Amino acid sequence: MKEVFIERRDEILRIAVKSGNKLTDCFIEEEEQAAYPGQLYKAVVKNIVPAIRSAFLDIGLEKNAYLYLEGKYEKKNIRKGDELIVEVVKEELGDKGAKVTSAFSLPGRYSVLLTDNTDITFSSKISSREYKESALKGIIKPGEIGIKVRTSAEAVSLEALNKEIGELYDVYRETVNKASYMTKAGLLFSDGGVLARVLRDIVEGTTTDIIVDNELDYGLVKAFIKEKSDIGAEVVQYSGHRSIFDAYGIEKELLFLRNRRVKLGCGGYIVIDRTEAMYVIDVNSGKNVNAGRREDTALTTNLEAAESAARQIRVRNLSGIIVVDFIDMSEEINKRKVLDRLRQAFEDDKNKTIIYPFTELGLVQIARRRRGKALQEFMEEECNECKGRGSRLRFQYICMLIKNEILKVDNENRIKDIYIELNEYYQNSVDESLEEFLRLVEGEDKRIYLKYSNEVESFKVEPLLFKRQIESVMQYKVRNSSFSDD
Repeated sequence: MKEVFIERRDEILRIAVKSGNKLTDCFIEEEEQAAYPGQLYKAVVKNIVPAIRSAFLDIGLEKNAYLYLEGKYEKKNIRKGDELIVEVVKEELGDKGAKVTSAFSLPGRYSVLLTDNTDITFSSKISSREYKESALKGIIKPGEIGIKVRTSAEAVSLEALNKEIGELYDVYRETVNKASYMTKAGLLFSDGGVLARVLRDIVEGTTTDIIVDNELDYGLVKAFIKEKSDIGAEVVQYSGHRSIFDAYGIEKELLFLRNRRVKLGCGGYIVIDRTEAMYVIDVNSGKNVNAGRREDTALTTNLEAAESAARQIRVRNLSGIIVVDFIDMSEEINKRKVLDRLRQAFEDDKNKTIIYPFTELGLVQIARRRRGKALQEFMEEECNECKGRGSRLRFQYICMLIKNEILKVDNENRIKDIYIELNEYYQNSVDESLEEFLRLVEGEDKRIYLKYSNEVESFKVEPLLFKRQIESVMQYKVRNSSFSDD
């Protein structure tokens, strides 16, 4: 059983996926003028740097995108001033612009339209020879493009598959035509962002409920489900006072993901650290020590750690190079068992993930495609007080949590006096715009009493119900131009 929760608040879209009541994936998208994976742009080559085999392209945004020229399917002999259609494969990161490819594609639920070949290929997860032979005979494909048949196509008719291929081809022709008459670089096609990708790649036959809190998103999801014969999920429009993530306990789970250490049921634990180049996951036996063979103890811990590491990688949206330092094992059969368990844990992960064999040092390397920011990047920021050696919750995230607490204690909108204690670290952010802070925490129709203190790690919120409570914190009352005491 799979449940999907879609929450859109304050220009942030958050989507959580639970399977068997366990959080398996979380996707976050901020509304901002930036390129994200899946978008197609008309690009103009501004500069070519042979030393790093890259071209830098104007795609109509503040930062130039970059294109590796040595890619197998990239267009060759690109020159300065050339115009081409590119697809974003990695979003902007720091001072670095988006990474793009000239071998652009258009993904659907059952198939992917390809521009780097004209073949019909199949997902590696489709093993049925009979299905492949039937599909090759029945697929209607335009001559100048290629088609990759996705795993989900096996659950629908060839008619549904061909219908989608025709729709993708229409988008392809419209995109090419649009690029031909556009006079400058800019966006050609957007696939709908993270919401469209989740509906396309995550929602499937085992999905039972999709809970949505935004009327427009509710309509889009309903229309999507209606068109897909292989999905029977119920779409529910949430109308509760609190946010979806808070009401369903997802917020608490996300906050727990800030912890470096994750306990295992066997008594061991894993520790997740980030370096400049990669993520490192260290496996420790902890309290899992018994009188049995050391090899057996290592295997038991490593098998559970493999599942836990995979879940943490997915739900935290870790990507790039990930190294797992399992407890040393001497028997090759046990190493194969751990690798098999790790691969199984990634089986339904739609993000491309490659798992390499154990190295001589007993390490397992994982390469995972970057799709969006890691969860930690949305929740945390470098701590200025410790010169970047630590991290704190982002001010915007703190505001969202405070708002959740206000909504929780005031579900009928009757309490007008709210006391907030906030760590001194965030005082400058509030002082920059008190009105914006009140808006973000939905305190515009309240009397807010705000105290800064280092005695709280982040914040705490209390409703003031009695006159003596209000009198005791009167010195912390903030000026609220939006609220009248009358």
